[in-house]
Amino acid sequence: MTDKQATLDRRDVVSRILAGREDALVITGLGSATWDTAAAGDNPLNFYLWGGMGGAAVMGLGLALAQPDRRVLVITGDGEMMMGLGTLATIAVAAPSNLAVMVIDNERYGETGMQEGHTGAGVDLGGMAAAAGWRKTTIAWTEEEVNALAPILFKEPGPIFATVKVNRDPVPLVLPARDGTAIRARFRAALLGEKAAE
Repeated sequence: MTDKQATLDRRDVVSRILAGREDALVITGLGSATWDTAAAGDNPLNFYLWGGMGGAAVMGLGLALAQPDRRVLVITGDGEMMMGLGTLATIAVAAPSNLAVMVIDNERYGETGMQEGHTGAGVDLGGMAAAAGWRKTTIAWTEEEVNALAPILFKEPGPIFATVKVNRDPVPLVLPARDGTAIRARFRAALLGEKAAE
């Protein structure tokens, strides 16, 4: 546990990170991570994961293995990542050099009423990733640390696990498309150059 107080704004963090994405593929976790990414600007190379809590990082792994020449960034929350802890070991073993996972950590379960999450009680997701064997883990509490994060996420060899500690201030919903078939078709077309199904 820490006595540090998180002051970073989640929307600002995601927007600043994605400003340096270039042609990176982005998978978003359930809930707020999807809304934060949509608020930063819709992009056909965003795959918004509306369901399947706990599946964002492993979906990112599959994409990274299938597209080894493309950078893959997973943006998810601490609660969603807690649902997929086994993924930390699976990613460490697969060791994709083109994968980064950024956890936006407000230490709360934001989608179910802002109950205290496990990271608020001292669980260290980055420490778990490091123990599993991830190449690099890092944590950001300050603006300066966020500014240093984008080059790490998009340029350094992975797998990379980054935790960003953010405040709990409410933010307005920014909802992207919810049609899973349409999201898949758009993403596939943007990635592979195929015509999306109408």
